[in-house]
Amino acid sequence: MSTQELLQRKADATPRGVGVMCNFFIDHAKNAELWTTEGKRYIDFAGGIGVLNTGHLHDRVQAAVAAQLNQFSHTCYQVVPYESYIRVAEKLNALTPGSFAKKTAFYTTGAEAVENAIKIARAYTGRAGVIAFGGAFHGRTLLGMALTGKVVPYKVGFGPFPGDIYHAPFPNALHGVSVDDAMAGIEKLFKFDIDPKRVAAIIFEPVQGEGGFYPAPAEFVRRIRALCDEHGIVMIADEVQAGFARTGRLFAMQHYDVTPDLTTLAKSLAGGFPLAAVTGRAEMMDAPAPGGLGGTYAGNPLALAAADAVIDVIEEENLLERANRLGDQLKERLHTLKQRVPQIAEVRGLGAMVAVEFSKAGSHEPDADFTKKVQAHALENGLILLTCGIYANVVRFLFPLTIEDSVFAEALDKLEAAILA
Repeated sequence: MSTQELLQRKADATPRGVGVMCNFFIDHAKNAELWTTEGKRYIDFAGGIGVLNTGHLHDRVQAAVAAQLNQFSHTCYQVVPYESYIRVAEKLNALTPGSFAKKTAFYTTGAEAVENAIKIARAYTGRAGVIAFGGAFHGRTLLGMALTGKVVPYKVGFGPFPGDIYHAPFPNALHGVSVDDAMAGIEKLFKFDIDPKRVAAIIFEPVQGEGGFYPAPAEFVRRIRALCDEHGIVMIADEVQAGFARTGRLFAMQHYDVTPDLTTLAKSLAGGFPLAAVTGRAEMMDAPAPGGLGGTYAGNPLALAAADAVIDVIEEENLLERANRLGDQLKERLHTLKQRVPQIAEVRGLGAMVAVEFSKAGSHEPDADFTKKVQAHALENGLILLTCGIYANVVRFLFPLTIEDSVFAEALDKLEAAILA
């Protein structure tokens, strides 16, 4: 069947609200490459929006899921439990930041993990209020949208949203928001909107994902931790996109000298299979009553088998070191291009969580048109890129950390051609 016929079937059968970037369809993929139904090859720098840090169909992940499929595919852990749920929870308890006793609960999506982290914080504190940040992305569910700090396209037409959710500015030096500005925004919330003794949690991304790949300044993270300690507020780090080696550490919070109380995980946790988690202080995780946490598909055994393999692959293939090396190569190429391309406003990132931001030449005005042109030219030339940012003027890079050196070099050449076009 032709691509045009598939596109017509898609238009007839699926809603326009499910936005789709590519006008072709995948047939098969391996590691960082995919091939369409018409045989064209692409290098995948989107990674299913950060899901494929270990690549498409990693041999170890594929084998682990196949072995599990020969045993059973589902029982619902809350009905008939299985050992793999406990085993992967034990691994996450040991690997996530913090030397305190931890427990882990599994879910299916990042948004579900975020919502349950808020539930846990509210149950533990007996409070309702939650503070999030401008530019944040925490999911497309109703509470996830309320926490998300970006209106278009995520919130348009979907309100009203749950109450007791407040937003403060996220520090962003490029756009003139200092750490002091961000903290002053929280203090204004305490003066104008909510008593800090009614705040259950402050949730933030150590590196904002959809918001533009902005790493949180270390001073900001320390001050958030101090504020939470002062007022008895639960600190939640949303590592859904930043986790599992993307930043050159297993978790982005390991770049900082403080630890969160709760951590939300998903995306590359299970190498392409739907799995999410909340890991945190044992006493907080135990706050909800039995039955208060869970879900029919939460902690699916196939996804847990994949996650178990992913954790081993990251260690055995030295993907932390590789993330830093690949990220440095990418940033070096972009910095070199910055000398020739006046639209490049900033190159930034931790490890392989790298972004390039474009502004109109000679100004700080975001240039979404130039960004879109770069993305379109790259796609035409066989390189899949994602944009992000409040102003849609950022290209983010989410290539598999397992990408072959030769394929990575080819992709950088395609990227350079797209920026210079």
